[in-house]
Amino acid sequence: MRHRNHSKRLARKPHQARSLLKNLVTSVILYEKVRTTQKRAQVAKALVDRVITVGKRERTDLAIRKMNRILTDRNACRKVLEVLKKRYASRSSGFTRLVPVGMRKGDGAKLVDFILMDAVMPAIGKAKKAS
Repeated sequence: MRHRNHSKRLARKPHQARSLLKNLVTSVILYEKVRTTQKRAQVAKALVDRVITVGKRERTDLAIRKMNRILTDRNACRKVLEVLKKRYASRSSGFTRLVPVGMRKGDGAKLVDFILMDAVMPAIGKAKKAS
């Protein structure tokens, strides 16, 4: 029976769910914006917040060790320590947000943009030509 078990989990085998979450967290930290399903984003949100908090609070050597348990790329760990630590120095929590974008065409899954707060997004689109 699963009465009163309110933890968020993915309907996958445990090792597949862990791999998916690690890769999703790494992508969010590297690219600062990822489009994924609502359920995946809700589960990964706590991990992203935890990684950034560890990077802010722990000594550098301990923070690297703890972050490497979750992150799959060294550049993500470096970005947390060099960029995100300074960006979120005044913020104690709530480093991410979920912006609904609609339904996926194939199966109707709810899609969200999983974004880091105060993210610096590159300008994509039509650039005006100087005449």
